[in-house]
Amino acid sequence: MPTAVLTDRERTAVQAYLRLLHTVRAAFDTVAGPPDARRPPVVPPAVLAEAEQALSEAGLTGNEEAFFRLLQSWCPER
Repeated sequence: MPTAVLTDRERTAVQAYLRLLHTVRAAFDTVAGPPDARRPPVVPPAVLAEAEQALSEAGLTGNEEAFFRLLQSWCPER
């Protein structure tokens, strides 16, 4: 349950980061496919760009410490 009140831009940044996190986890999930079909993990550039843009618009670019504190307060199980 969220414990912090986020601005719309902060919420967008957190949501974009979580989408990026889930995409990366899925890309590295080797259990999902056949064992002989190993391929390098691929993260769609659009997902990364969305996260970067959302962080920028929330004023969090280059301030990872503040962003991760915000993420931890809003979504503590991550």
